[in-house]
Amino acid sequence: MDEAELSQHVGAGKFSKEHSKAPIVVGVHKPRETKGKSLILNAHVDIVPTGPLDLWTHHPSDPVIEGDWLYGRGGADMLGGSAANLFALDALRSLGLQPAAEVTVQSVVEEESTGNGTLMTHLKGYTADAVLIPEPEEEMLVRANVGVLWFQIEVRGQPVHVREMGKGANAIDAIYRVITNLRELEETWNSQKASKSAHFRNEAHPINLNVGKIAGGDWASSVPAWCTIDCRIALYPGVSAASAAQQIESHVAAFAATDPYLKNTPPKMTFNGFFAEGYELPASGSAAEDCLASAHERATG
Repeated sequence: MDEAELSQHVGAGKFSKEHSKAPIVVGVHKPRETKGKSLILNAHVDIVPTGPLDLWTHHPSDPVIEGDWLYGRGGADMLGGSAANLFALDALRSLGLQPAAEVTVQSVVEEESTGNGTLMTHLKGYTADAVLIPEPEEEMLVRANVGVLWFQIEVRGQPVHVREMGKGANAIDAIYRVITNLRELEETWNSQKASKSAHFRNEAHPINLNVGKIAGGDWASSVPAWCTIDCRIALYPGVSAASAAQQIESHVAAFAATDPYLKNTPPKMTFNGFFAEGYELPASGSAAEDCLASAHERATG
């Protein structure tokens, strides 16, 4: 990961102290004679936290096969796809065949947080006529996808002993008011779906705000002096990440100006991960899409 180079690109996610420093691995097959179209097979090996272990039937670090299913952390998203990329080339070799054009196999990190792993391979010059990313999508082609922003909001309170609570300001209570305000922006964006994207106008709720983490306070009998929330929100294809971020900042600032406490202690917002825009594939399709459809039909009927 080259932070300086990535940070110059409009599609890069924001770096934080949690950003992966793991290497990115790329292998390139060069044909004896190029006769076909080049292809990138891309997959990520980073996974998300397990959550409470007591919700798991088996320990998430112990792969277990039951019938046709493999259970284990990241097995579907997307270590299975990563293995499939390699097995496809192995299958050709076992038949004494090889691709008739350049094939690049990419194993990346940071897919779950910033997208910077795949972007870094692009900035290093790895390109092709088509890219296949075998994510677990129920054997469907994702023709359009929303963009994603990650951000953190911090509110500072005014700590006092709980017996004098009325003289202080509870940061946790205050941040719940901020969340309520963010929900209003979420609904405003969802109400715009018909004009924003033909692919999402029939989706019930295409723009989802997720308050994924909350932390705050230090002592049960002290009015909390701080609280943070970490959030993820979607944006429609065609909407720039920068403009969406500006809307969020402006919306929270306008609300804070009306809040008796927050108007003097405004929330602090930091964008700390995904800063990614959405995309739409052409409705007319492509040669790569036709090839994928033909292969899928031959393999599965």
